Formats: sequence, structure tokens, C-alpha cells
Amino acid sequence: MSQHETVDTLVIGSGPGGYVAALRAAQLGMKTAVVERSHLGGVCTHVGCIPSKALIAEAHRFDLHRQWNQADGSDFFKNAQAFKQGIVMKQAGGVNYLLKTAGVTILEGEASFIDEHTVAIKQTRKTDHMISFKHAILATGSRPIELQALPFGGRILSSTEALSLSQIPTSLIIIGGGYIGVELGQMYAKFGTEVTILEGGGQVLPGFEAELAVPVIRRLKADGINIITGATAVKAEQHADTLTLHYLKNQEQHLVNAEYALVTVGRKPNTDGSLGLERINLQVSSRGLIETDEQCRTAIPHIFAIGDITKGPALAHKASYEAKVAAEVIAGNPSVVDYKAIPLVVFSEPELASVGLTETEAKAKSIPVVIGKSSFGINGRALALQAAEGFVKIIAEQTSGILMGAQIVGVEASTLISELTLAIEMGATVEDLALTIHPHPTLGEVIMEAAENAVRKIR
Repeated sequence: MSQHETVDTLVIGSGPGGYVAALRAAQLGMKTAVVERSHLGGVCTHVGCIPSKALIAEAHRFDLHRQWNQADGSDFFKNAQAFKQGIVMKQAGGVNYLLKTAGVTILEGEASFIDEHTVAIKQTRKTDHMISFKHAILATGSRPIELQALPFGGRILSSTEALSLSQIPTSLIIIGGGYIGVELGQMYAKFGTEVTILEGGGQVLPGFEAELAVPVIRRLKADGINIITGATAVKAEQHADTLTLHYLKNQEQHLVNAEYALVTVGRKPNTDGSLGLERINLQVSSRGLIETDEQCRTAIPHIFAIGDITKGPALAHKASYEAKVAAEVIAGNPSVVDYKAIPLVVFSEPELASVGLTETEAKAKSIPVVIGKSSFGINGRALALQAAEGFVKIIAEQTSGILMGAQIVGVEASTLISELTLAIEMGATVEDLALTIHPHPTLGEVIMEAAENAVRKIR
């Protein structure tokens, strides 16, 4: 590109929000460029969703393998890391191929706003670029929150470093029992690491109802994970080969030793630093989020924001969904966001998934509902997979039977939740689900049976 280029749409960030936005904008006939300061594909592809799920899958394979021959995890872990990196490179290559095939210009470097229609791109190996745009889509994502008392470095890890260790740690303390802490903690426990999870609240997986979290907690303990709730990390002392973490529980000081500590207390939006939002007077909230309307527009009408830098759950699929809406709005289409059905998945064992309204939320809002439940314990396919723990729970409006929400804890919950998400999106009733012929023997039959149980309560 020349030193100064003009495009119809500039996308800043190339994660699952950014690259999807750029791809859709190009498909809609716009001259499009995407800027990425680190790795094409963003956090999700390189140090988030993809590598973590690859290692989790390998941990399951090793766990099964170990049950038969007591195998040592060291060599297996090295192979798992190589396998993971191969998946990452394949995914990143796929993003690159899609963007180039669609005619999107890919720019490497760090974007910084000069004014409302111009961005400077600082490049490490090339001359800096200036690029003008008619519209911009901000998709800069997020990064792990760093605790002041536990700054990253040495034996204190963020999720990024935890996914790239060359050796299995002998022991690991995880500060934060949310989905990231649970997923990575269980993964390392299966490889043989002695894992301790410190959670400030009353239970790990605090975003889920207790009855859904219980089967996962039971499995975490079976995997040898020590769970300490109501605990607050105070400070850490790093030594040559270990780390000592001091924490408070019931106003008493305690300490625990491990090879590493992993901090997983949430993520921070990438709206600060050199992006230069202050130069264009684009305000952010106290949490660093950008306010947007139902079309993903910011307070500056030709600038849009999507993904982790906007309100709502920090989920890759939410970002991709918003990306399509923003690109379509720029192209002149009357698209708007509809967050009625955003699935949330935890890749624990057993898996957890939720979409729409929960029973707790329905009670809090005094919404009359019926509940349909069915267990994996009576499902032939689940029994054949030796994965009979868990259940499907369906929440429907009391008189109409329209599906309002669903939760699953059990094998392949991450896949099964899509059927229920579609049902909510379509405005389907539990009778629609119950009358849908599900193949036998499959896990999906548990959904059908839960719907049948709900139907009986309506009648």
C-alpha cells in the first residue's frame, strides 16, 4: 500500500469479531482493510478459545490412556503442545486465506486514531502508514486482568502463558474459579498437575445455578483439584523453583505453595493505550467499555464497536454476530442486534451450557414458567459413552409453552445447546421440541424428553 490509503471500511483487530467484520464488509462490496498489531486471528485463535480447547481435548485423551497403562504425561504433553500449535497455525492460515480471497487488505501494526476519519498504523519493520476511512469498526478485544498484588511475570501466569508451558507443572494455584480457571485447572489436573483453585465467592463457576455446577465440582474433586472458596489472594513470594501464595479466608491468613500461580479473574477491554480514543473524544465507561446502540454504532455515527469492548458477555460468538450486523449496517442494510439467545459454554467435564432465561432469573422477575428436566443417566448413548452424569433443564412460559431458556450439564453440552438456541430464536414451544423426531440412540433425545416433561406440566 501507499503511505496514505483510503478505504470504505477499516476494521481494527482481527479476532473473531474483526476478521468476520472485514470479511462481511468486503463481501458486501466495500473496499476494506483490517489492522492487526499481533497475530492474525487474534486472541481466540492464538492464545484463547482454539489452543485451550485443543489442550483440553488432548488432556481427555491422555486421561483415558493413563487409565489403561499408567502412562507418564511428560512426553504426551509435549506432543499435545505441538498438536495445539498445529491447530492454531491452521486456523490462522484459514483466516488469512479467507480475508485475502475476499480482497481485504491486511495491515500489520498498531492503530492509533489521528482524527475521526484517519488512523496512523505504527509498523515495526516498515514505514508507518496513514489510512483514511469512511467507516471504522473497532474490534480490539480484551486481555487478562492483572492484579496489583500479583503482577504477571516469572511464576505468576496469565492464561496466555498457561497455554504455552513447555513442561507439565508439578503444582498450580489458580486464582479465580470462573470458566477459564475451571477449564485450565481441570486440563492440567488430567495431565497430573496438583491443582488448587482459589475462588472469592461461595462456589466455583459463580455464573451458573448451584445444581448445574454441582456435577462439575464433583468431577473437579475427583480429578484431585483442591477447591477453596471465600478466599482472597493477598500476595505471592517467588522463589527459585516454587511460589508461596498468601490468601485470606474467614479473616485468617493462609498460605499455599506451588510451582506456578495462574490468575484468571476476568478480562480487560483493549480501549486504552495507544488506540487514541481520547483524540476523537470517544468515551469509555469506568470498566473501559464503549457504549453502542442496537446497530453497534458508537457516539460517533460512522464508527462502530463490537465484541469484548462493548457491554455483554465477552464471547467470541457474540463478537462474530455483532461483526455481521455492523458490516451490514455500514452497507445500508436495516440490521440490528438481538441478544435473546446467546449461548454460554464451559468446556469442563462434564460440559456446561446455558442459553436464555434461567429458573433463578424467572423467579427474580416473577415470570410464571414451567420446568422440564431429563437426565443423561437414562440415555442409552450417554451410558455407552460412560458419561451418564448430568441433565437437560428447559424453562418455558407457563401458558404458551414458548421456550425461554435452557441449561445443560453433561457430555457434549456445547453441541447440544445449539438446538435449544435455535428453538428460542425461532419462538418454538416445548411441544415443538417434543414432537421433533430425534434419532436413536443419541444424546439429543435427552432434550426431547425434557421437553415432553415440560409439556405435561402445561397440560
